Amino acid sequence: MNEREFDKIFALMQASFPESERRTYSGQKGLLTDSHYRLITETDNNNLIIAFLAAWEFPLFRFVEHIAVDPIIRGSGIGGKMMTAYMEESKKPILLEVEHPDTELAQRRIGFYERLGFYLNPFEYVQPPLQKGQDDLPLKIMSYPQLLTGEEFVLYKENLYRNVYKIKD
Repeated sequence: MNEREFDKIFALMQASFPESERRTYSGQKGLLTDSHYRLITETDNNNLIIAFLAAWEFPLFRFVEHIAVDPIIRGSGIGGKMMTAYMEESKKPILLEVEHPDTELAQRRIGFYERLGFYLNPFEYVQPPLQKGQDDLPLKIMSYPQLLTGEEFVLYKENLYRNVYKIKD
């Protein structure tokens, strides 16, 4: 991936996620060297990046950290198509984080994933800070193709904390 492509992805990330749900520019760019991290992009007819899916792929499961579509073409179905393609190529469970269903936007986002086949798990979960000085962020875990058991949730959460969020204990 060249610098310009990464810059477009990071700009999409900034336009799509609050600061508490993304890393710094250098922190995000540093993930490109991690063998578990994968960026999938969608381009338009001019070969410009219009959407991306950022995921972590582990032996037991996959974790979609970010998916975003250029604000100009949101609602066109591109995000759903990207997610569906990612789900279809996987034989492993897929997890993602969502906000608590306290707002209309959060409820719509959860509904989007439920229509794709994801389940909202009942377990308490916080996303550790992605940048220095931030607080833990209370979120919920959604999973595909089924709800997680308590044991699976603990195992996957420990893996996320250790490998994605770099929490040692």
